[in-house]
Amino acid sequence: MRALLGVELPGYRPVADGAWADDQDTVVSLHFFALEPDLPAGLDDGPALRHALTHHTARAGGGLIEASVKKLGELPALRQILKLPLPDRPSGQAFIGSYTVPRAGCSTVVKVQAVERGMTGMREAVVMAEVGPQDYFRPHPYAPDVQGGLPFHDGDHARWDAEFPDHPLTRVRRTLDTLAQAVTVAPEFAALPPFAGPGPRG
Repeated sequence: MRALLGVELPGYRPVADGAWADDQDTVVSLHFFALEPDLPAGLDDGPALRHALTHHTARAGGGLIEASVKKLGELPALRQILKLPLPDRPSGQAFIGSYTVPRAGCSTVVKVQAVERGMTGMREAVVMAEVGPQDYFRPHPYAPDVQGGLPFHDGDHARWDAEFPDHPLTRVRRTLDTLAQAVTVAPEFAALPPFAGPGPRG
């Protein structure tokens, strides 16, 4: 089933079936999963959903930057942005944004990925110098009890994007905003029963 139609992204070129990239190697990909969504809570339970996602990302060695429920086409979708350390490199991060559109027995995910290249950490250093170390690192707003993974800090906030227009996090956030206007949902996907939350887990 083709779940999403009409993904129009100016400046992106096809690089594989269901994947596109721009000149800065920001990659957009479209995925369909014919399985019950593995979300830890329903989209209508924001606090529980964000808390669980924060812990899940930290256990994977990363950090959840933001998570919210938005409309994609006419359907509710989970929008996430997270960061992960680059494997086999002493520094640098990958930033991944996504919209997950869950239905009762399947889901579609639109993913955006951009990776730090060259000199890394400039955004973080500039922001820390501006706000001071005492205000830079913060408890995670979704899960103050989370441990491990990459730290939550002010440098990832959207208010700094204008100062760093080419940073991979800025590019991911900008592309997610574009996708919110560029994606339409196929009627046969929209007609499927909605996702009501995870079932019993054994």
